[in-house]
Amino acid sequence: MGVSVAVVFEDWADRAVPLPEYQTLGAAGADLRANLRPEDRAKGIVIAPMGRAVVPTGLRVAVPTGFEMQIRPRSGLAVKHGISLPNTPGTIDSDYRGPLGVPLINLGDQDFVVAHGDRIAQLVVAPVVRAGFVVVEDMDETARGAGGFGHTGRG
Repeated sequence: MGVSVAVVFEDWADRAVPLPEYQTLGAAGADLRANLRPEDRAKGIVIAPMGRAVVPTGLRVAVPTGFEMQIRPRSGLAVKHGISLPNTPGTIDSDYRGPLGVPLINLGDQDFVVAHGDRIAQLVVAPVVRAGFVVVEDMDETARGAGGFGHTGRG
């Protein structure tokens, strides 16, 4: 086992909804589930095409210093329904202690309903390296140089 992340349920949260969990031994990301507020559990949260919603998880987390939690889309939701995150990956910093909500966007052409307990995203806990920034007069040359988006060919 790696690093431990402390988790607290919100007062209103359904404690029967599983905590984030890895589905296989080789999985880098743990599935994160929707834990809807009591008033939304029966009908779910509807996200219209091109609409966005912050889906609650019912959790608050304490990510250890020196780490971040990245929130990423689930590939199955993206491919089958066009569901993604508008700010992917989202970052949960080690000093954030607020509610863990997942912003979802529906890039599909039909309404998408997020049901209570659905797997909505995956999270990856990763080490953080803090850089120092130094002004210099010149930079070394590389083979790429200033080549930007798509400079090596199609795509």
